[in-house]
Amino acid sequence: MPVEGGSSSGSASAARHPKQKRKAHSLSIRRTNSTEERPGGIQRGDMLDGQDSKLPLSLRSNLLDLFSQIEREFENLYIENLELRREIESLNERLTGDGQAVEGGDPTKGALKTKASHSTSQLSQKLKTTYKASTSKGKLGGPRNFSVATWELWGGDSWIVSSFKATTGSRALCQLLKEYVGHRDGIWDLSVTRTQPVVLGTASADHSALLWSIETGKCLLRYAGHAGSVNSIKFHPTEQMALTASGDQTAHIWRYMVQLPAPQPPPDVSAPCDEDQDSSDREEGEVDGEGPCEVPTVRVATATLKSHQGVVIAADWLVGGRQVVTASWDRAANLYEVETSELVHTLTGHDQELTHCCTHPTQRLVVTSSRDTTFRLWDFRDPSIHSVNVFQGHTDTVTSAVFTVGDNVVSGSDDRTVKVWDLKNMRSPIATIRTDSAVNRISVSANQKIIALPHDNRQVRLFDMSGVRLARLPRSNRMGHRRMVCCTAWNEENQSCNLFTCGFDRQAIGWNINIPALLQEK
Repeated sequence: MPVEGGSSSGSASAARHPKQKRKAHSLSIRRTNSTEERPGGIQRGDMLDGQDSKLPLSLRSNLLDLFSQIEREFENLYIENLELRREIESLNERLTGDGQAVEGGDPTKGALKTKASHSTSQLSQKLKTTYKASTSKGKLGGPRNFSVATWELWGGDSWIVSSFKATTGSRALCQLLKEYVGHRDGIWDLSVTRTQPVVLGTASADHSALLWSIETGKCLLRYAGHAGSVNSIKFHPTEQMALTASGDQTAHIWRYMVQLPAPQPPPDVSAPCDEDQDSSDREEGEVDGEGPCEVPTVRVATATLKSHQGVVIAADWLVGGRQVVTASWDRAANLYEVETSELVHTLTGHDQELTHCCTHPTQRLVVTSSRDTTFRLWDFRDPSIHSVNVFQGHTDTVTSAVFTVGDNVVSGSDDRTVKVWDLKNMRSPIATIRTDSAVNRISVSANQKIIALPHDNRQVRLFDMSGVRLARLPRSNRMGHRRMVCCTAWNEENQSCNLFTCGFDRQAIGWNINIPALLQEK
């Protein structure tokens, strides 16, 4: 599972300094880091010793190296922007000579804006990669503090900064349904039951899985049978049974019985899906509310599946619920009989750790994804032949691959793309969605086939199967996740459409999605 480095109080405090102080600090850094302005014979260590600072010398040296790289990248981007502006002026002069105009020569119009936006996206990724490499031991704050401080530190041309803003115009409403707060650590996965009563299940790094009332947000039951992080949760298609995968190298099947409390009036909280609002500056991991009250706890599994030699990262039920498949960091996926817990098949072939597994809703098909940048399609429809196909459409870890109700597979990756594939012709994707952040465990609504993308940058975006962006869930100081979003799950029961999201901020959130408005905007 992903691991987020802790942020020190010093870096968090620095990110909240007044803007004037940050600008002054920027000038100081630029003076000390500029090779042209250094007096002869004075080394970096001597300059650091002469400054009044409580930071360790090694950390200050790393900071200077980092800001030096940032300055060089911005210089390159600034030069490119100047060249683009000259191209625009030259183009305007030619068009003016031909009796045409380009909307006042606005440099944010047309194909040139696309080029500038692409350059800025590349710069952002370089900075993020450099920052992660330099803070692998959690010495500094998280990427959020870094990105905000960096842009304010260096000022930034308005043309450059504007390319980071999400486009507005979608009037669809995403209404906050409920927040589900009670886990003591990040939530990796969530799922909705397929049978009555309909409840929400969450799997957490705190070694537990919780079942929730969707309407009231009340915790109904806790499963505490695992000895490690619970990485996945899926419900049986017809019975009140749950399947959980864990870092203790096992998967558990356990039964539950819950009674739903009386429903409460829904909160009157709504916001446009694409509304640009600043996120809260609350401390990392801070969660509103208190944990769930004492609830019934299940501690013993009905069946324990323990043939893996590494972390079990995901598990799912095959159609009919008589068999399950598990995916592990030992690079294998296992197929088990539910009734006997017997290992039926071991699916090998991936070169690196598996990240996810998913089963087709109506056919005996399994798809597994891996850190080796591939996902594999396993076919169990013919009892005598178990075929496998390998797909190499991504350039980084494939974080998840899921089936749709029809004949499609949707895959998401750390390479910041999502691809839609046709099962009848998997040679190349039929649609590619490009984003600005790594994509975690995606989900696709069964009825409308809307793809929900959870991101490392705390955003959740909605797309259709052709790759057209429909909306972005609100993220402000009143709603939304404050750390990376790990997973999404849909529930389309009772004429309504709910989307559930969970993240490393220890909470799950339910949303009412106005599907007709989304499709109308499309």
